[in-house]
Order: sequence, then C-alpha cells, then structure tokens
Amino acid sequence: MKIGIVACETFRRELEFITAEDSDIVHREYLEFGLHEYPEELKQTVIQKVNALQGKGDAVFLGYGICQSLKDVGEQLQVPTIMIGADDCVRALLTQKEYDRERKICAGIWFATPAFCEMGEEWFRKRMLQQMGEESVKQLEAQGHDTDWFLHRLFDGYSRALFIDTGIGDREYFEGLSRQFATKLNMRHECRLGTLDVLRAEIAATKRLVQQT
Repeated sequence: MKIGIVACETFRRELEFITAEDSDIVHREYLEFGLHEYPEELKQTVIQKVNALQGKGDAVFLGYGICQSLKDVGEQLQVPTIMIGADDCVRALLTQKEYDRERKICAGIWFATPAFCEMGEEWFRKRMLQQMGEESVKQLEAQGHDTDWFLHRLFDGYSRALFIDTGIGDREYFEGLSRQFATKLNMRHECRLGTLDVLRAEIAATKRLVQQT
C-alpha cells in the first residue's frame, strides 16, 4: 500500500520516528505551524495538499487535530483520509484524559512539546512582526517594548510550564529550552512523559482504511 502523510510541523519528529522504517509511507509533508490562526487558509491548504496526492497514494494520514476549521474538511478531500481523533497536537501527545487532568491542576498552563520548545522566542518575534507589522514593532522597540515585553503580554495569566517528553530526541536539550522559557516568564516548571500511542493508532487506522477499500 502507499500512504501519504500531510501534517503540522509540530509532529515532524514524532512521525519521522514512528514511520522511519515503514515502507508503506511514500510521502511526507509538514506544514508550517501557525496556520491554525487562519482557519480558512489552513483548510484550503490542507485540501490542496491532500488532493494533490490523488493517484499517488491509497490513503492519507492528516496530522491535524479536529479543530473547527477542519471539522468538515473530509467532504472536500479526494483521497481516503484519517485525521487525529483529538482537538489539537497537545491532546494527541498526552491523550484527552491526561490533558484534562493537567488543566485541572492549573488552568494557566503552557504545554511545552519538543517542537514548541525549539520554536522558542524567535517564533514569537516572527509572530509579533506578522501581527503588528515591522514598522510598528520598530516603534515599540524604540520605546523599550521588545520581544520580552510582547511575551509577557501574551502569556499574562500563565503560571505553569509543562515540558512533555515524547521519548525521542535529546530530552536534556528540550527540557533545558523549556526551563529557560519558563524562567523568563516567571512560570514554575514541571516535566512529564507524553505518548506516541495516539499517532501510532491513527497511522494504523489509515492502513486499515486502505485494506477495507
């Protein structure tokens, strides 16, 4: 069988690890994180990428949670597709039950997956530039309002950073980035294990979909 993967880049490490020796995977494509902030753009991009695999693959694993922008996207896909049965990437790496448990401990929580850890301050500076424009950012910086100022405004109300170890890569490296980010924003820092079971199950479901057609 021929399986294609179209996923958010936040899942890149985990999906590459899971499918490293899987000869059924013939296409891997990871889309830029942040498209979820532009629901229609995300939806149209997903439709375009998945439909471009028509005739090239038997089915597609869509590495996105079932957010509102993709709720009915299946109706416009021309290739059999399986999505992640979770609302977002954090729930997919924790499970819904564990996500809910962590939110009960603290509502103002920053879930630091390996991908988020590595994005770091630079990603938020780019986001600031996109949202406010380069000229406005320069004016704010001239007044002493730098990236740190933006981060503190963005994370106002957050008090806990939780590093999620997905079991791949250099844990010490990612945990260090997570701890550094938490310190900068005066959040207490904690760590816990995540899981790859959800992603593995959805890849298996994509293969079953091929076998049933």
